[in-house]
This record gives sequence, C-alpha cells and structure tokens, in this order.
Amino acid sequence: MELKPGDVVMLKSGGHPITVVDVDEDKVECLWMGTDGDLFRETLPLVALESTEIDPEDDEEEDDEDEDDDEEEEDDEDEDGDRKKKRKAA
Repeated sequence: MELKPGDVVMLKSGGHPITVVDVDEDKVECLWMGTDGDLFRETLPLVALESTEIDPEDDEEEDDEDEDDDEEEEDDEDEDGDRKKKRKAA
C-alpha cells in the first residue's frame, strides 16, 4: 500500500479515520481527533492500516440535519385562541 501525507486511513480493526502525516518505510505517523475533541498523534505500523475514503456527502447530510433543527416551529395560541406558528430560538 502506497501512502503519502494527507491520505486518510483506518486501523484494520476499525475506529476513527486517521490522517497520514509522514511515512517512513514500515512506520506511519498519524493524526486524528478523538470523540471529545482531543488531538492524537501516533506512529503506527503500516501493516495495521488500510486506505479509506471519506464520502463528502456524509458531511453534507450532517450539516443539513443541523439546519433542520434550527428551523423547528412550534404552535402557539394568541389571546383569541387562534393558533399561530412561532419559530423556536436556537
């Protein structure tokens, strides 16, 4: 497997996507973001990694869901008992 800095890989056993920083024979220096937002940097053996591709549509779907949450509406009654639509504050 030919890797270069900037490639995205994963451990063969699974986990988060990992970004290649440097490749040195059978060792690969990698960076990744943990679930709590911590940045990790580790040198891993090449045999433990596999190439992966991140689908840009996955990121767009998450953004669309966030926008939908912001635009939720709720019903509200005015003094005369008529229903009105009111936007929820984000």
